[in-house]
Amino acid sequence: MNASVGVDARLWREDIDGSLAHSEMLAAQGVISGTDRDAIHGGLNAVAARIEAGDFEWSIGLEDVHMNIESRLTEAIGAAGGRLHTARSRNDQVATDVRLWLVRRIDALVDALRALQTAFVDLAERDGHAILPGYTHLQRAQPILLAHHLLAYFEMLDRDIGRLRDCRARANWSPLGAAALAGTPFPLDRQATAARLGFSGPMANSLDAVADRDFAVEFTAAAALAMVHLSRLGEELVLWSSQEFAFVTLGDAFATGSSIMPQKKNPDIPELVRGKTGRVFGDLVALLTVLKGLPLAYNKDLQEDKEALFDAADTLLDCVTVLTRLLPACTFNIARMRRACDDGFVTATDVADYLARKQVPFREAHHITGRLVGWCIAEQRTLPSLTLDEFRRFSPVFEGDVLKAVTVEASVAARTSEGGTAPERVRAALVAARARLDEAR
Repeated sequence: MNASVGVDARLWREDIDGSLAHSEMLAAQGVISGTDRDAIHGGLNAVAARIEAGDFEWSIGLEDVHMNIESRLTEAIGAAGGRLHTARSRNDQVATDVRLWLVRRIDALVDALRALQTAFVDLAERDGHAILPGYTHLQRAQPILLAHHLLAYFEMLDRDIGRLRDCRARANWSPLGAAALAGTPFPLDRQATAARLGFSGPMANSLDAVADRDFAVEFTAAAALAMVHLSRLGEELVLWSSQEFAFVTLGDAFATGSSIMPQKKNPDIPELVRGKTGRVFGDLVALLTVLKGLPLAYNKDLQEDKEALFDAADTLLDCVTVLTRLLPACTFNIARMRRACDDGFVTATDVADYLARKQVPFREAHHITGRLVGWCIAEQRTLPSLTLDEFRRFSPVFEGDVLKAVTVEASVAARTSEGGTAPERVRAALVAARARLDEAR
């Protein structure tokens, strides 16, 4: 029950980096000798080399990554290794390691999310001229450009990146030097260790430094919301690749056949992304539950923080990476998407808008258009197929220009408000998105 090395061994690099910074500072403050410092550094680098080479035996009897590394160090260099832990506790040591690991993982995730944003922009530039129905309540609503739809995900991911960066800023503070909970009588330079490790500075309160896991909760919450966005994409790809929609064909590498039905092409990867979202939700709930009843300061319950944190980070990175590969392998059925617009009365709002521009009160215009659509359904007609006389059966306000106003292309072109789907607006949005990506590099 006590052993955590099976989980926290992945913190070895951060643990060694923290120990290098700590021993450097101890020597600078005269707490240990320069000779001991040099021996510690040489021993730690040797341990790191063995771990990297896969030639390091982790012992469950030593409980965790910290004691495994310290034990091997002391075996190698003797008494100097035992002086490394002066003015330090495993409480501030693990908090430092986890924060350092998370900051580095956030940087990798931000890079991965930027790559996924780039895939969306590339796809929008490649096929974004296509027109498809936009949906509300999963009912065909109004026509939009495919690029406009794809750029909605670009914006979601941009907010995800912002949340991760906010989390990084709050995580990037050093607990090292808080010791067990109360600080230490040794003359530490916590500013120096924080600076060497790339932290913004030392945490202000030693109790908070060892007991806080807000950063883990905040990260997992941000990861859960990012997974919501990826899951929504997964759901749309599942729908769009069905025979009922037939808007997209997934690349063969991202789908499988049925074990019994040879005609099927199952959207496995989008389904897995959708399903794995539940894992990250569970990680968030697990962390909150571990923390909710803990008195200050450190409690062994906090050993349970790492599995949830690691799983959330790993799952998010895996899903972002696979979707970045999947998007370029999507083939859109542009003709099918366009036909879906013709079949769904997606320009009905344009009819109501037309009447409103002719000074018909919008509520009355809405009622007139509803009766018109009802007649079309009964007669199996589409709005673009109607003659002017047929329009005028429902209102004398209709004039010849209505015939152009109800086309799908006219509807899309008319949505020129800021953030709308009109081609010129979408072209500008693509330029802006590409510029944001370039600026982020």
